[in-house]
Amino acid sequence: MEAVVVDAGSKLLKAGPAVPDQAPSMIIPTQMKRMPEDGSLPENSLGEDIVVDPVVRGYIRDWDAMEDLLHHVLYTGLGWEMGNEGQILFTDPLCTPKAVREQLVQLMFETFNISGFYASEQAVLSLYAVGRISGCTVDIGHGKIDIAPVIEGAVQHIASRRLEIGGVDLTKLLAQELSKSNPGVNLNLSDVEKLKEKFSCCAEDEVAYAKIFNSHDVEEKHTLPDGQVIKIGREKYTVGEALFQPSILGLEAHGIVEQLVRSVTPVSSENHKQLLENTVLCGGTSSMDGFEDRFQREAGLCSSAIRPALVKPPEYMPENLTLYSAWVGGAILAKVVFPQNQHVTKADYDETGPSIVHRKCF
Repeated sequence: MEAVVVDAGSKLLKAGPAVPDQAPSMIIPTQMKRMPEDGSLPENSLGEDIVVDPVVRGYIRDWDAMEDLLHHVLYTGLGWEMGNEGQILFTDPLCTPKAVREQLVQLMFETFNISGFYASEQAVLSLYAVGRISGCTVDIGHGKIDIAPVIEGAVQHIASRRLEIGGVDLTKLLAQELSKSNPGVNLNLSDVEKLKEKFSCCAEDEVAYAKIFNSHDVEEKHTLPDGQVIKIGREKYTVGEALFQPSILGLEAHGIVEQLVRSVTPVSSENHKQLLENTVLCGGTSSMDGFEDRFQREAGLCSSAIRPALVKPPEYMPENLTLYSAWVGGAILAKVVFPQNQHVTKADYDETGPSIVHRKCF
């Protein structure tokens, strides 16, 4: 039985047997709906389920919900049988707290009775997916942006950066901008999320953005599912621009390319070229129209002597690799760690307990 790879993001969970040149067989929302445990409904709920987010800004926050979600994924989605569970590899977000890693390995061995466990950091796995062991990853997820230099398969934590903004914040920004230009239109966030995925894009550079921002020529009409008609134009460029000018979001921070260049500063200068010239973009937001071109244009303008350059995915890899590169890297790694017995076994866990995960999984 193939090992299963699970990449649980704040918005989407990717899971499937470890087959590296294929997309994950399950890509489902991480957010769940469930009834209150006592069966009662809160006042004014009109019989609606409660919405639960098991993963918030990359980290597991609701363990009961996570257990329910994994039960559905493993037994219903992937066809595991009770009493005949297999091996599993999880992707770890940058700087996952030790307690979270320990609780996950405990859940997997004690509740799911798995035969083997491994976890590896998403930044390392995203590089594996494009055939690298050293480089930088810029992971723009739903709840956070992680920038991580990696040397010889090891994340340089001293140099890593986490920005507490992500796709969800860009959705809220788009909602604000659309409500200004469409007064009286009632927008809900799930509709805005769909609009963002369909329309948002990046201007060529700051000058082009400034021109667009002062123009009404880019407007087009769109009908919402409830029949309301809205105008959307320059707002769709503001979403992408916020990644290069975080002041749009009210943040005093450098743009994403400058953040990347600054992140390698603590690392020995002899590694800067290898790191920056093997940059990998990943996360759903990085697939926005024009984002890659704008990123490369900004890289060409940056003050650094060594300029970032993007690694192109190999042609044999599945399309849209940026959306699940950590999962693909996990599938590649699973083909190594489990056959070579580098993983945490049930015997290891029984002997040492959850702390074994720090010794065996780097």
